[in-house]
Amino acid sequence: MPKPLIAVVGRPNVGKSTLFNKLIGQRLSIVEDTPGVTRDRIYAQGEWLNREFLLVDTGGIEPKTDDLMLKKMRSQAQLAIDSADVIILVTDITAGVTANDSDVAAMLRKSGKPVVLCVNKCDRVGAPPPELYEFYNLGLGDPLPVSSVHGHGTGELLDACFDQIDWEAVEEEDQEIIKVAVIGKPNVGKSSLVNYIAGEERVIVSDIAGTTRDSTDTPVENQFGKFLFIDTAGIRRKSKVEEAIERYSVLRSYMAVDRCDVAVILIDATEGFSEQDSKIAGYAHEQGKGCIVAVNKWDAVEDKTGSTMDEFRKKLENDFSFMSYVPFLFLSAKTGQRVDKLFPLITQVAEKNAMRISTGRLNDLLAYATARVQPPSDKGKRLRIYYMTQASTKPPTFVCFCNKAELFHFSYLRYLENQIREQFQLTGTPVRMIVRERGGSTK
Repeated sequence: MPKPLIAVVGRPNVGKSTLFNKLIGQRLSIVEDTPGVTRDRIYAQGEWLNREFLLVDTGGIEPKTDDLMLKKMRSQAQLAIDSADVIILVTDITAGVTANDSDVAAMLRKSGKPVVLCVNKCDRVGAPPPELYEFYNLGLGDPLPVSSVHGHGTGELLDACFDQIDWEAVEEEDQEIIKVAVIGKPNVGKSSLVNYIAGEERVIVSDIAGTTRDSTDTPVENQFGKFLFIDTAGIRRKSKVEEAIERYSVLRSYMAVDRCDVAVILIDATEGFSEQDSKIAGYAHEQGKGCIVAVNKWDAVEDKTGSTMDEFRKKLENDFSFMSYVPFLFLSAKTGQRVDKLFPLITQVAEKNAMRISTGRLNDLLAYATARVQPPSDKGKRLRIYYMTQASTKPPTFVCFCNKAELFHFSYLRYLENQIREQFQLTGTPVRMIVRERGGSTK
């Protein structure tokens, strides 16, 4: 089995997200006093006693409700419960045992999964409060007093979870997994695409823009390899980000880009390219990520002339002139049209982003390129490039050693970059070029 999965569940507003953040040691899950802030499942990696695990935060469970969004949140929590190795049921000592707590506990007993009962908001140091013993009525064993705000009792909570895990069955994490962030404006179909790929309603889908507030992880394995799809909240313009909750969501989308290998930038075919799309793509480019532009909702575009796709592609090539390396794919998450072509493209882009080229091959290319187009000169002083080497990958970064950095005009640097791209077919990945004088100064 992979890293063990621990699910944090409970009714709304008992402090699940605060506990989640405390257990993983970072503010990843959105924390607000508003009940129902965490809607989708959100995953993160944690470590305790030199052992790694995955933790999943869930939306609050309302067992009996007619509200459509709360019903969907309940089904999302059920999916997390079904896939978890251990479940932490979070309750609130200030509210005591409620009818909803009893209903959730009954649901967990039916699951047959190991459950650790966490009684949150025990913020006073010292002996457990007398109210703690009321929670034995839930029939889930010994209640553990915890303060998610201060961190009291979290170590004992993780110890209790670890006691329920078969560590001998835990394998090393597969390093071959390609992490893919699906990014874009709100309501372009990111969640629909992830759900189609996963073959289940992994992320809540709604026509209401902004339904996805957290980033969610969906593992997928097929004939093309192993992938981890990260669905993100839509990124709006800063002026449009009014709620504090949505501000966190935008930040989380950028964090998803930070931890991915390939960013799939989703564009709505019915709306076309916008300034916000360029900002989203620009962030992925700046972070050195492999990039693919996927034009969604292509089924809704009427092709009267038979050349609509070519015209749209030419316009996108102009719009994305600052990312001339990026490939385009026209698809429909609704019908599944061309979604299967996304996987080989992701694999290719990830390979190119992590590609390492030997110094010998680079200098053969350098000799050819400088013979074809002579390096520039200024006031009788000509640029001499001694050799080139690759410094790092993700993205491929090359260092050119020369006699004088100020003679290295940016146009010639761009020429060398294009020669490298063409020779080694670096599709879908940014390339970094660094100029360094033999004396040590860098351009």
